[in-house]
Amino acid sequence: MGNLCSISLSTEDTVSRCWDCIARQASFMCELEENHKALSLSLEELRAQRDDLNRRVDCAELQLLKRLSQVQVWLSRAETMITEVEELIKGIPQETQKLCHVCCFSKTFKSSYKLGQQVARKLEEIDDLKKKGVFDKVAEDQPVAPMDVRPIESTVGLGSTLLEVWSSLQEKDVGVIGLYGLGGVGKTSLLTQINNKFCSMPIGYDIVIWLVVSKDHTVGKIQEKIAEKIGLSNDAWKMKSCDGKARDIFTVLNKKKFVLFLDDLWERVDLIKVGIPLPSLENGSKLVFSTRHLEVCGKMEAQKKIKVECLGADESWKLFQDKVGEETLDSHPDIRELAKMVAAECGGLPLALITIGRAMACKRIPEAWEYAIEVLKQSAHRFAGMEEEVYSPLIFSYDSLPSDTMRSCLLYFSLYPEDHVINKRNLIEYWFCEGLLDEFDSIRKALLQGYNIIDSLLNACLLEQAGEDYVRMHDVIRDMCLWIACEREAIEKRFFVQVGLQLGEAPDVGKWEGVRRMSLMRNQIANLWSTPTCPYLRTLFLNKNNLKVISEGFFKFMPNLRVLNLSDNTDLKELPERISELVSLEYLNLSGTGIKELPVKLKSLTKCKCLDLSSTENLKRIPQQLITSFSILQVYRMVGSGVYYQDGTMEGNVLNGGNAGLIQELKCLQHLNMLSIEIKSAFALETFLSSHSLQGCAEELVLRNFTESKVLDVLSLANMERLEFLHVANCDNMEEMKITTNFGEIRMTQTNTPSFNALGRVFIERCRRLRDVTWLIFAPNLTMLSVHCCPKMEEIMSERKLNEAENVVGIPHPNPFAELKELHLRHLPQLRSICSDALPFPCLTDISVFKCSKLKKLPLSFDPERNKISIQGTLSWWEELEWEDETARNKCLFVESRLGQC
Repeated sequence: MGNLCSISLSTEDTVSRCWDCIARQASFMCELEENHKALSLSLEELRAQRDDLNRRVDCAELQLLKRLSQVQVWLSRAETMITEVEELIKGIPQETQKLCHVCCFSKTFKSSYKLGQQVARKLEEIDDLKKKGVFDKVAEDQPVAPMDVRPIESTVGLGSTLLEVWSSLQEKDVGVIGLYGLGGVGKTSLLTQINNKFCSMPIGYDIVIWLVVSKDHTVGKIQEKIAEKIGLSNDAWKMKSCDGKARDIFTVLNKKKFVLFLDDLWERVDLIKVGIPLPSLENGSKLVFSTRHLEVCGKMEAQKKIKVECLGADESWKLFQDKVGEETLDSHPDIRELAKMVAAECGGLPLALITIGRAMACKRIPEAWEYAIEVLKQSAHRFAGMEEEVYSPLIFSYDSLPSDTMRSCLLYFSLYPEDHVINKRNLIEYWFCEGLLDEFDSIRKALLQGYNIIDSLLNACLLEQAGEDYVRMHDVIRDMCLWIACEREAIEKRFFVQVGLQLGEAPDVGKWEGVRRMSLMRNQIANLWSTPTCPYLRTLFLNKNNLKVISEGFFKFMPNLRVLNLSDNTDLKELPERISELVSLEYLNLSGTGIKELPVKLKSLTKCKCLDLSSTENLKRIPQQLITSFSILQVYRMVGSGVYYQDGTMEGNVLNGGNAGLIQELKCLQHLNMLSIEIKSAFALETFLSSHSLQGCAEELVLRNFTESKVLDVLSLANMERLEFLHVANCDNMEEMKITTNFGEIRMTQTNTPSFNALGRVFIERCRRLRDVTWLIFAPNLTMLSVHCCPKMEEIMSERKLNEAENVVGIPHPNPFAELKELHLRHLPQLRSICSDALPFPCLTDISVFKCSKLKKLPLSFDPERNKISIQGTLSWWEELEWEDETARNKCLFVESRLGQC
C-alpha cells in the first residue's frame, strides 16, 4: 500500500474556498455596470488625449520636425486600445440584462463573469496607458545625412586647382564657384577631392550634400535627392507639389550652414524652385558645381569661374606611367621612349591617358607601341576602348550643342591637322561660302554669327583660344570629330581627311566618291593627274602641298564644290582652264601660290563671293573685265600680290597704273564689303579715294613705290573707318606722313579730330627720308608698330608736333601706346627716342630693337610684374641701354638677335 497517496482535506476549508470564488465572481458581476461607466469615461479621455497628441505631432511635422519614436509607439498602442475597448463595450448591455434571470451555475453566469473580469482589467490598462501618454516633447529636428567620403582613384596634376578652389571657399564673399572644362579633364575628380576634404575637416558646416545632376534632370528629381539627404523623403512628402517640397527643403536648409556639390551641370538649375537658399555672406553656405560649359557658370551666377585644364607634359607622363606600370615600361629598352610618344598623343586629357594607359599595360614588344602610335595618329577611334570609354562621354558635348549648324561647324575643324592654329575669320568665311551660315546674305553680318558660334564652342570647352584671332582644337576632340564625320555621318555627308602624312600622291580616286568635305593639306603632293568623281564634294583643302601641276580633268566632276583652298603651293604657276567648270564655287583661295596669271575663263565662276590673291608675288596679269564678272564678290584680298610685276609691260592688264585699272573694276562690285588692297601709285590712290564704297570696305591697305610723293596726307585716309592694317613701303622720297601739310592748317576740335579707331597694325619700311610718325596719336587702338629701314627716322613721336597738336586741339593728345602689344624698330641709325616723355605701356609684351645705335633709352613706363616683356636686340645695345629703374631691366627677358641686312 506504500504506492498510494492519501490526501486529507477538511470540509470546512473546501467550503471556504468555494465561497471566496463565488464571492469574487459575484463582485465582478455586481460591479460590471459601474465599471462599464468608468471604462466609457476612460475611453473618451483616451481618445481626447490621442487627438491632442496627434495635433501636437502634426504641428511639429509642419515645421519639418520628426516625431519621436516613443510618441509613435504610444499612439499605435492607443489606437489598438481604443479599438479593443470599443468592441468590449458593445457587449456589456446585453450581458447585464441576462444576469437578472440566471443562477450562479448557468452558462450565462459564467460568460458574464468573464466579461466583468475583462472590463476590470481593461480599465486598469487604459488608466495606465493614459499616464504614459504625457510627453513634454513630441518631435525633434530631422536627422542630417552624414558627410559621406566618396571613393576616388588617385589623381595627378589637380593640386594647384584644388588649392585655388579651397582658397576661394574661404573667401566670405564667394558663395558660388563654378568648375568648367573639357569632358574627361578631371572635374568630377576635383569636386570629389573637395567633398572628401570637407568630410575630413568640416570647418563649421552642418551638412555637406553631393548630387549628380545629369543632363536630363528635373526640379522634382533634384528635390527628391536632396530630401533623401536631409530626411524628408517619405510617401506623404513625395505626394506634395514641387512648391510644397521647395518650402520644406528651404525650411530645413535655411537653418543650416551647408555645402552643396552639384556634379555635371548642363544647364542652369533654379535654386529657388528647388528650395535651396542662395549662398550668401549672411548664411555662409557654399555651392560648388562642375560643368562643361562656361555659359552655365554665368547662368548660375558663379562668383568664381575656375577652368580645369588638361595636364602638362610631366603630369601626363606621370599619370600614364601609373596606368601602364613600371614592369611593362622596363620590359624592353625602347618601350619607355615609345610610351612617351603615345602619352603625347593624348593631349594631356586624363580620360584618354587612363584609357590608353590601361590598354597598353600588357604590351611588351616595341612593335605594339609603334602600331599604337600610328593608329592614334591616323584613326584614333580604332584604338581599343576609345569609342566606349573616351568618345562616348565626350559625344554628349557634341550632341548637346543647340543646333545642327553648330554641330556642322564643329566638325569642320577636323579638316585641319592636330594642334593647328586656325584663323577665326578665314574659318568663318569658309563656313559662309560652304552654306553653313544661312542667317545673313552679307559676309560681314555672317561674321557676327560665326564669332558667336566660335564663342559658344569655346564656352563648351570644345575649342581652345590660341591668341586673340585664333583658336585650336584639342587632339582628342578632333579625333572624336573625325570619328563622327568619317564613321557616323551618312555616306553622302562624310569627310575624308589625310593631313600632315607626307603623302607624295593623292589618294586613289575611288576614295573620293561620296565624300562631302576633303582635306589633304600639309602633304607633299606634287601632281594631280586623276579625274575624280565627286558629286557631293563641297570643300576641298589642298593647301600647303608641293603642287606643280593640276590636270585639265581634275575639276571636271565636282559640280557642287563651293570652297577650294590651293594656298601656299609656291610651285603652282598656273591653273587648269577647266577650273571654270566649278560653277558652284564661292571661295577660291590662291594666296601664297606661284600663279602668274588668272585664266580669263574664270569669268564662269559667277557665284564667287571670296577671292584671295594675297602674297601671289609672281602674279603679273589679271585680264580686264575678269574682276567685274564676279558680280556678287564680297571679299577680295591682294596684299603682297604682283610684287615683281613691272608696271605697263603687259597689255589688257588691270594691274597697270599701280593697280589703277583694278580699282576701276572693283568700283563696279556692288556687294563688295571686305577689301585688302595694294596701291602702287599716287594716281591709283587718288582713284581709290574717289570711291566712298571702296574706302568703307577697306580693311588692309598697302602703299608701295610712291617714288615721287614727298608728303602723304594721312587725313585723306580718315574715311577708311574699317582700316585695320596699314603698310607703307619703298616710298624713297616721302619726308612726312601728317594731317594735311601742317597740324595748324585745319581746325581740329575734340569732336572732329581725325581718328583711326580701327587701325591696329602699322608697318613702315624703306621710307628713306621719313623722320617721324607722330600722326599715330590719332590711332588710339594701335596694337603693333613696326618701323624698319628708315635711315632718317629720328623720333617715333616728334615732341614739337605733339605740342602743336595739343595747342591746336586744345586738349591733351591721347596716348597712342595704350593698347600697344608689339614694338619693332630695326635699321634706324638716326633714331634717338621713341617719345620724349615716359608714356604708359600697359599692354606691351614684345619689343625688338636692332641696328638703332643712337637709341640709348627706352622711355617706357610699365609694371614689370604685369607686363612680361621680351626684348630683342644686340648684346652691346642691351648693355649700353639706360634705365630709369634697374629693377625693370632685371625683370625683362632679353633675347639676343642677329638679324640680317635691311
